[in-house]
Amino acid sequence: MRTLFLAAALIAAPAAAQDSPFVGEYSLAEGPDVGGGLLIRDDGRFQYIFAAGALDEQAEGRWEARGDRVCLTTDPKPVPPAMEKGAPIEVEGAIPTLLVTWPNGRGIPGVDFTIGFDSGGPAEDYTQYDGWTMPDDDKRIPRWVELREPIYGITAPRYELTEADGGKLRVIIVPNDIGVVDFDGTCAEKTERGLTLHRAEGDMRFVRLDTQ
Repeated sequence: MRTLFLAAALIAAPAAAQDSPFVGEYSLAEGPDVGGGLLIRDDGRFQYIFAAGALDEQAEGRWEARGDRVCLTTDPKPVPPAMEKGAPIEVEGAIPTLLVTWPNGRGIPGVDFTIGFDSGGPAEDYTQYDGWTMPDDDKRIPRWVELREPIYGITAPRYELTEADGGKLRVIIVPNDIGVVDFDGTCAEKTERGLTLHRAEGDMRFVRLDTQ
Protein backbone atom coordinates (compact mmCIF):
# COMPACT_ATOMS: atom_id res chain seq x y z
CA MET A 1 0.00 0.00 0.00
CA ARG A 2 2.79 2.41 0.95
CA THR A 3 4.77 1.38 -2.13
CA LEU A 4 1.75 2.08 -4.32
CA PHE A 5 1.54 5.62 -3.02
CA LEU A 6 5.26 6.34 -3.19
CA ALA A 7 5.37 5.09 -6.76
CA ALA A 8 2.80 7.65 -7.89
CA ALA A 9 4.18 10.01 -10.48
CA LEU A 10 4.43 13.58 -9.24
CA ILE A 11 4.31 16.15 -12.05
CA ALA A 12 4.76 19.93 -12.19
CA ALA A 13 2.15 21.69 -10.07
CA PRO A 14 1.01 25.17 -9.09
CA ALA A 15 3.10 26.77 -6.35
CA ALA A 16 0.06 26.91 -4.02
CA ALA A 17 -0.20 23.12 -4.11
CA GLN A 18 3.56 22.58 -3.84
CA ASP A 19 3.79 24.80 -0.76
CA SER A 20 0.71 23.40 0.99
CA PRO A 21 1.33 21.86 4.43
CA PHE A 22 -1.20 19.16 3.54
CA VAL A 23 1.01 17.59 0.86
CA GLY A 24 2.23 14.22 2.06
CA GLU A 25 1.38 10.61 2.76
CA TYR A 26 -1.02 9.47 5.47
CA SER A 27 -1.91 6.06 6.90
CA LEU A 28 -5.26 5.12 8.42
CA ALA A 29 -5.00 5.07 12.21
CA GLU A 30 -7.98 2.74 12.76
CA GLY A 31 -7.58 -1.00 13.18
CA PRO A 32 -6.50 -3.66 13.59
CA ASP A 33 -8.80 -5.22 10.99
CA VAL A 34 -8.88 -2.28 8.59
CA GLY A 35 -6.25 -0.58 6.49
CA GLY A 36 -6.01 2.42 4.26
CA GLY A 37 -4.05 5.41 3.12
CA LEU A 38 -4.34 8.89 1.71
CA LEU A 39 -1.81 10.60 -0.52
CA ILE A 40 -2.06 14.36 -0.98
CA ARG A 41 0.13 15.09 -3.99
CA ASP A 42 1.87 18.34 -4.83
CA ASP A 43 0.22 18.40 -8.28
CA GLY A 44 -3.21 19.11 -6.77
CA ARG A 45 -4.34 15.47 -6.95
CA PHE A 46 -5.02 12.87 -4.26
CA GLN A 47 -5.24 9.10 -3.97
CA TYR A 48 -7.25 7.17 -1.37
CA ILE A 49 -7.55 3.47 -0.57
CA PHE A 50 -9.35 1.57 2.19
CA ALA A 51 -10.01 -2.09 2.99
CA ALA A 52 -12.15 -3.64 5.73
CA GLY A 53 -13.22 -7.27 5.38
CA ALA A 54 -15.02 -7.70 2.06
CA LEU A 55 -15.21 -3.93 1.52
CA ASP A 56 -12.59 -2.33 -0.72
CA GLU A 57 -12.68 1.38 -1.54
CA GLN A 58 -10.56 3.66 -3.66
CA ALA A 59 -10.69 7.14 -5.09
CA GLU A 60 -8.55 9.71 -6.81
CA GLY A 61 -9.17 13.25 -7.88
CA ARG A 62 -8.59 16.89 -6.97
CA TRP A 63 -7.98 18.54 -3.61
CA GLU A 64 -8.04 22.10 -2.36
CA ALA A 65 -7.07 23.72 0.92
CA ARG A 66 -9.76 25.57 2.88
CA GLY A 67 -8.18 27.05 5.97
CA ASP A 68 -7.21 24.19 8.28
CA ARG A 69 -8.99 21.65 6.08
CA VAL A 70 -8.19 19.88 2.84
CA CYS A 71 -11.23 19.00 0.72
CA LEU A 72 -11.41 16.13 -1.76
CA THR A 73 -13.39 15.77 -4.98
CA THR A 74 -13.30 12.50 -6.92
CA ASP A 75 -12.43 13.11 -10.55
CA PRO A 76 -13.72 11.72 -12.82
CA LYS A 77 -17.02 11.42 -10.97
CA PRO A 78 -17.81 7.71 -10.48
CA VAL A 79 -20.91 5.97 -11.79
CA PRO A 80 -22.53 4.13 -8.85
CA PRO A 81 -23.43 0.43 -9.10
CA ALA A 82 -27.05 -0.34 -9.88
CA MET A 83 -29.60 -3.14 -9.85
CA GLU A 84 -31.72 -3.97 -12.87
CA LYS A 85 -34.24 -6.67 -13.69
CA GLY A 86 -33.03 -9.43 -15.99
CA ALA A 87 -34.40 -12.45 -17.79
CA PRO A 88 -34.67 -15.52 -15.51
CA ILE A 89 -32.01 -18.19 -16.02
CA GLU A 90 -31.73 -21.79 -14.86
CA VAL A 91 -29.40 -22.80 -12.06
CA GLU A 92 -28.70 -26.53 -11.90
CA GLY A 93 -31.72 -27.29 -14.08
CA ALA A 94 -34.28 -25.09 -12.31
CA ILE A 95 -35.20 -21.41 -12.18
CA PRO A 96 -34.90 -20.06 -8.61
CA THR A 97 -37.63 -17.95 -7.09
CA LEU A 98 -35.03 -15.19 -6.65
CA LEU A 99 -31.59 -14.96 -8.21
CA VAL A 100 -29.10 -12.10 -8.02
CA THR A 101 -26.21 -12.20 -10.49
CA TRP A 102 -23.45 -10.19 -12.09
CA PRO A 103 -23.98 -9.33 -15.78
CA ASN A 104 -22.12 -12.54 -16.74
CA GLY A 105 -24.72 -14.66 -14.94
CA ARG A 106 -22.56 -15.60 -11.95
CA GLY A 107 -24.66 -15.74 -8.79
CA ILE A 108 -24.07 -13.30 -5.93
CA PRO A 109 -24.49 -14.58 -2.36
CA GLY A 110 -25.28 -12.52 0.72
CA VAL A 111 -27.79 -10.09 -0.79
CA ASP A 112 -30.49 -9.39 1.80
CA PHE A 113 -34.09 -9.56 0.62
CA THR A 114 -37.67 -9.27 1.79
CA ILE A 115 -40.30 -11.03 -0.30
CA GLY A 116 -44.04 -10.47 -0.04
CA PHE A 117 -46.79 -12.89 -1.06
CA ASP A 118 -50.44 -12.99 -2.05
CA SER A 119 -51.25 -14.07 1.53
CA GLY A 120 -49.56 -14.18 4.89
CA GLY A 121 -46.58 -12.17 6.06
CA PRO A 122 -43.39 -11.49 4.07
CA ALA A 123 -40.22 -13.55 4.38
CA GLU A 124 -36.69 -12.26 4.97
CA ASP A 125 -33.46 -14.03 4.06
CA TYR A 126 -30.33 -13.62 1.94
CA THR A 127 -29.28 -15.10 -1.38
CA GLN A 128 -26.84 -17.90 -2.08
CA TYR A 129 -24.79 -18.43 -5.25
CA ASP A 130 -27.74 -20.42 -6.61
CA GLY A 131 -30.30 -17.83 -5.48
CA TRP A 132 -33.24 -18.63 -3.24
CA THR A 133 -36.15 -20.96 -3.90
CA MET A 134 -39.41 -21.21 -2.01
CA PRO A 135 -39.97 -24.42 -0.03
CA ASP A 136 -41.98 -27.05 -1.91
CA ASP A 137 -44.73 -27.00 0.71
CA ASP A 138 -45.23 -23.22 0.49
CA LYS A 139 -47.82 -22.60 -2.24
CA ARG A 140 -48.08 -18.83 -1.85
CA ILE A 141 -47.40 -16.61 -4.85
CA PRO A 142 -44.60 -14.01 -4.63
CA ARG A 143 -45.93 -10.49 -5.31
CA TRP A 144 -42.97 -8.19 -4.59
CA VAL A 145 -39.29 -8.23 -3.63
CA GLU A 146 -37.02 -5.69 -1.92
CA LEU A 147 -33.24 -6.13 -2.11
CA ARG A 148 -30.18 -4.68 -0.43
CA GLU A 149 -26.55 -5.57 -1.06
CA PRO A 150 -25.03 -4.92 2.39
CA ILE A 151 -21.33 -4.42 1.63
CA TYR A 152 -21.63 -1.50 -0.79
CA GLY A 153 -25.21 -0.55 0.16
CA ILE A 154 -26.66 -1.15 -3.32
CA THR A 155 -30.45 -0.97 -3.38
CA ALA A 156 -33.30 -0.64 -5.85
CA PRO A 157 -36.99 0.28 -5.68
CA ARG A 158 -39.36 -2.55 -4.78
CA TYR A 159 -39.83 -5.02 -7.62
CA GLU A 160 -43.52 -5.70 -8.20
CA LEU A 161 -44.14 -9.13 -9.74
CA THR A 162 -46.85 -9.64 -12.34
CA GLU A 163 -48.42 -12.76 -13.81
CA ALA A 164 -45.84 -12.60 -16.61
CA ASP A 165 -43.07 -13.10 -14.05
CA GLY A 166 -44.54 -16.40 -12.91
CA GLY A 167 -43.39 -15.77 -9.34
CA LYS A 168 -39.72 -15.60 -10.41
CA LEU A 169 -37.26 -12.71 -10.31
CA ARG A 170 -33.68 -12.29 -11.46
CA VAL A 171 -31.85 -9.10 -10.56
CA ILE A 172 -28.53 -8.11 -12.13
CA ILE A 173 -26.05 -5.97 -10.23
CA VAL A 174 -24.29 -3.74 -12.76
CA PRO A 175 -20.97 -2.86 -11.05
CA ASN A 176 -20.09 0.34 -12.94
CA ASP A 177 -17.56 2.06 -10.62
CA ILE A 178 -18.28 -0.10 -7.60
CA GLY A 179 -15.91 0.65 -4.73
CA VAL A 180 -14.97 4.11 -6.02
CA VAL A 181 -15.91 6.66 -3.35
CA ASP A 182 -17.65 9.78 -4.62
CA PHE A 183 -15.92 12.49 -2.60
CA ASP A 184 -17.71 15.73 -3.45
CA GLY A 185 -15.88 18.41 -1.54
CA THR A 186 -15.48 16.03 1.41
CA CYS A 187 -13.12 17.65 3.90
CA ALA A 188 -10.38 16.41 6.20
CA GLU A 189 -9.45 18.52 9.20
CA LYS A 190 -5.80 19.02 10.17
CA THR A 191 -4.86 17.44 13.50
CA GLU A 192 -1.69 17.26 15.54
CA ARG A 193 -0.71 13.91 14.03
CA GLY A 194 -2.33 14.09 10.60
CA LEU A 195 -5.88 14.43 9.30
CA THR A 196 -9.41 13.46 10.28
CA LEU A 197 -11.60 12.82 7.24
CA HIS A 198 -15.26 13.59 7.93
CA ARG A 199 -17.65 11.29 6.06
CA ALA A 200 -21.33 10.51 6.44
CA GLU A 201 -20.33 6.95 7.39
CA GLY A 202 -18.13 8.26 10.21
CA ASP A 203 -14.81 9.98 10.83
CA MET A 204 -11.57 8.41 9.59
CA ARG A 205 -8.30 9.31 11.36
CA PHE A 206 -5.09 9.39 9.36
CA VAL A 207 -1.53 9.69 10.69
CA ARG A 208 1.10 11.48 8.65
CA LEU A 209 3.98 9.22 7.55
CA ASP A 210 6.38 11.72 6.01
CA THR A 211 7.61 15.17 6.85
CA GLN A 212 7.83 18.35 4.84
